[in-house]
Amino acid sequence: MKFYIDKELVFELTQSQEDIIKHDIPEEEFLSDMKRRIQWVVMHKYTRSFKRLKDEWIPKLKESGVASMSLDDDKLSRDIFRHANYKNRSARIKEEKERFKKA
Repeated sequence: MKFYIDKELVFELTQSQEDIIKHDIPEEEFLSDMKRRIQWVVMHKYTRSFKRLKDEWIPKLKESGVASMSLDDDKLSRDIFRHANYKNRSARIKEEKERFKKA
């Protein structure tokens, strides 16, 4: 079984690995179970990341004088990403590396 993201192969199970999994999962459910598991992993990452984003940024938004925030997840995240002080992970890492270079 091969797993692709945007047409790029990212992971492949050998036949033995498939057979071992099928020892626990009925063969006729194998494909749907693998799809379900992949979806769970990605959505779990999204859920945990969004929680950390809200935990960090809701207080920052309040401190910066934002009077109301959307309860809609997509709108709230867009508002955070548009905030003048927002930096994504890559920008924060780059900034931190620059700080260490100067120290």
